[in-house]
Amino acid sequence: MPTASPEYAARDLKACIAMMQGGSKTFFAASRLLPLRVRAASIALYAFCRVADDLVDEGGNVDANLQMLRQRLDLIYAGTPSDSVEDQALAIVVQQHQLPRMLLDALLEGFAWDATGRRYDTLEDLHGYCARVAGTVGAMMCWIMGSQSERTLARACELGVAMQLTNIARDIGEDARNGRLYLPRVWLQEAGVDVRKWLADPVSTAAIQTLTERLLAEADTLYAQAQAGIAELPPDCRAAILAASTIYGEIGQQLRREGLDSIHHRTVVSTRRKLVLLATSWAQAGWITTRTAQPAPLAAIRFLIAGCQADVLERQAQAYFPNRAMPQRVEWVFGLLERLENAKRERKVVGV
Repeated sequence: MPTASPEYAARDLKACIAMMQGGSKTFFAASRLLPLRVRAASIALYAFCRVADDLVDEGGNVDANLQMLRQRLDLIYAGTPSDSVEDQALAIVVQQHQLPRMLLDALLEGFAWDATGRRYDTLEDLHGYCARVAGTVGAMMCWIMGSQSERTLARACELGVAMQLTNIARDIGEDARNGRLYLPRVWLQEAGVDVRKWLADPVSTAAIQTLTERLLAEADTLYAQAQAGIAELPPDCRAAILAASTIYGEIGQQLRREGLDSIHHRTVVSTRRKLVLLATSWAQAGWITTRTAQPAPLAAIRFLIAGCQADVLERQAQAYFPNRAMPQRVEWVFGLLERLENAKRERKVVGV
């Protein structure tokens, strides 16, 4: 795969930074604590995700837009990206970090669910959506930092899910006015909310506030569960991820202080408060500890972890069998197992 010249790489990175500054201010703030070896890759990753989300969300033919994005990924993974700065930048990330393609494909699937107005009956169904649009990002960030174990990837995915649940809780009103609904429909039925009437006139009621708190409580559980994974990241990356987790968690706390009303205004964390949390995260990052006994991964993210581990095994196989196609590798492995079994039988015959 060709490597971009320093001049073009710098140009692409500058353009990607501009996208991040105009988009996720929390992500941009936390990224400033990342080491240089990771910061550029994370910004490039964010830029592509942002452009892809906007393209799918802008309307028109969703299938055609998704097909276009998949073709762009084909070119990126072939080492011949299009001229767009985000594709050029992502191609460098793919080259340097061997980023699993399935994570980006799962992300696009989540964007498609958004574009088609998919709704979710249960919390577990909502977890599936969050796994695709945010758990994937957590896994990709973890991957480019250099932590590729199943356990660390699981905690990173769960942190992404927690952040997305916080976003959903904060944007209930805005989403409703756009005809979107992420609150689990079972919850709404249990609370006696007539979905059709409420979407026609979104108001902040005691029932909606209670459901908002339920979402935030679920996010808090996952923030706490993900904490152990931060301790397993490279030391120079922990402060940034702790900061992102803390700032997103603070959005939920601020929403509670505002009476859980996400219908009439959008909760934000002030710049001053973000600076305090950034400094606190920097100071506390070295004190985070991991745990030997950790919970099983959230069910909705298990396919992401399995996909990443399959990618690791594939790369190991390619390194061991550099000149063999996959069918030949499989044939070789089965042949080896057969030879080992025959040798075992022969040892039994001779009494060894």
